Amino acid sequence: MKYGRVYNFSAGPSILPEEVLESVRDNLLNYEGSGMCVMEMSHRSKVFQQIIDEAEQDLRDLMNIPDNYKVMFIQGGATLQFAMLPMNLMKNGVADYIVTGNWSNKAYKEAQKYGKINLVATSKDRNFSYIPDCSDLPISEDADYVYICENETIHGTTFQKLPNTKGKILVSDQSSMFLSKPCNVSDYGVIYGGVQKNIGPAGMVIVIMREDLIREDLPDYVPTYMSYKTHADNGSMYNTPNCWSIYVCGQVFKYLKKIGGLEAMDKLNQEKAKILYDFLDESKMFKGTVEKEFRSLMNVPFVTASAETDAEVVAATKKAGFDNLKGHKSVGGLRASIYNAMPKEGVVALVDFLRQYEKENYKG
Repeated sequence: MKYGRVYNFSAGPSILPEEVLESVRDNLLNYEGSGMCVMEMSHRSKVFQQIIDEAEQDLRDLMNIPDNYKVMFIQGGATLQFAMLPMNLMKNGVADYIVTGNWSNKAYKEAQKYGKINLVATSKDRNFSYIPDCSDLPISEDADYVYICENETIHGTTFQKLPNTKGKILVSDQSSMFLSKPCNVSDYGVIYGGVQKNIGPAGMVIVIMREDLIREDLPDYVPTYMSYKTHADNGSMYNTPNCWSIYVCGQVFKYLKKIGGLEAMDKLNQEKAKILYDFLDESKMFKGTVEKEFRSLMNVPFVTASAETDAEVVAATKKAGFDNLKGHKSVGGLRASIYNAMPKEGVVALVDFLRQYEKENYKG
C-alpha cells in the first residue's frame, strides 16, 4: 500500500483500486482537458454525457447485460429501493420475501407499507448464519416478485444457488457482491446495488431492470422521482445525477475490464477468501460465524470467546495499520470486508497479524 494508506476492511464506504484513485487524482482539476473537475461540470455537457454513456456501456460489457434491460443510476442509495421496488412492481399488491439478514429484513419491513408481503423463508432461527433451502418455497400464486439480498453484508452469508421462484420475477439486492463475479442477468427481473460497498463513492444505486417491468400505470401516491420510468426515459438525468459517483464508478468499470473482467475478479476473490477462511478454520482463538456452505467471499464475520477480547483485537489491528475490522453494531465481533479492491497481500497481512496475535495472547 502506498501513500501511507492503511488496509481498509470497511463494509462501506470502502476501499477503491489505487490505480483508479491515481487516475481520479490526476484528472481532478482538469478532466481530460475540459478545464474543470467532473464535480464542477454541467451534467448536460457533452463531456459528462460521454462519461455516463461510457460508464453504462462498460457495465453492460462487464455483465453481458441483455438489450432488453435498462441500466439506471439513481440517487438515494440501496435503502431507497426498499420502498421504490414495491411501489413500482406490485400490480397485485403481493410480494414474497426471503429474509437472511439485516438488509433483507429492512427491505421486508419497508415493503409492508405498500402491500401484502409474505415471508416465505428466513434464517433468523440460527442468527442468520446460513441460507435456508429455497428449492421448493411456498411462492404465492399472485406474487408480483420474489425478493432476496443475495449477499448479506453484516452477517456474511451469500446465496450459492438462486431460489426457485416458480416463474415469478426475482429481485436481488447485490450491493455487497456487485461485480465480484460473473452474473447471468437474465436470471433476474431486477438487480440493484448501492455502489459504496464495492465499486464507487457513496450516494448512488445502480438498478438493472428488465424493460417490461418499467410501468407507467403507477399509483398516484408514487412520487415522480420514485418511478423507474422517470429514470429510464431520461437516461438517469431527470434531475442532476450524482455525477461524481457515476464518473468514479465508470473508472472502476474500465479497471475491471482491463484486469480481465468478472471472471478474473472472481478468481482473485476466491483466492483471498480462502486465505482468511482457512486461517479461521484452523484457529483456536478466532471462529467464523457463518456455516461453511454459505460463506460470503466479500464479508467475513468472526469472533473470539468474548466481546471484551473482540474489542482488544480490534484495537490491536487498528494500531497495526488495519482499519474498520469492528463488527456491525447489531452483531458485534469482528468483520473483514475483502471487496474487489482489497489486494491479496492485504488479506495475507491480516492473517499473519491475527496468527501472531493468537500465538502471543491465546491462553487455551
